[in-house]
Amino acid sequence: MTDEQWMPGNKHELMSAIEREWNLLVQFADSLTDEQMTAPDSDGWSPKDNLAHLAEWMHILMGYHMDRRPAHEVMGVSEDVTKGWDMEVINPVLFERNKNRSRSDVMDGLKTVYNQLIEKLEAAPFEDLLQPRRADDPQKRPVLLWVLGDTTEHFQEHRETMEKGIRNAS
Repeated sequence: MTDEQWMPGNKHELMSAIEREWNLLVQFADSLTDEQMTAPDSDGWSPKDNLAHLAEWMHILMGYHMDRRPAHEVMGVSEDVTKGWDMEVINPVLFERNKNRSRSDVMDGLKTVYNQLIEKLEAAPFEDLLQPRRADDPQKRPVLLWVLGDTTEHFQEHRETMEKGIRNAS
């Protein structure tokens, strides 16, 4: 989340950007063979692992960032995992939880959480997304930054990571 990050001016721009990146992500995932979907890249993550990761973070976006529930409750982990909000701690826990799931289970879960998120975003007034995530945030960063970070930006980042992994495996 940089200072020069693109920000939508209204709900339509936001939803269009999310849908565009989502469609690119799903089209790419659907184009993969089962072998490609489960082949780990140089970091040990398969496309299936990347997709499960995206589903986890959309779930976290809704429960933690938007509903403001405690992170450990949203993630279903101990408080130790979320203490300090360290991705080097959190992401491996989420990876382990999902690594043995089937392709169809991951894809079904991904699509389900995406649809839940879209419903939640559609129901949220755009003005609410422009409000600070935390009242005590000295930077007054809006919830919208986390929405973009866990949707458009995250979808693009992981799609590009998966594309690179597939290219390097060829």
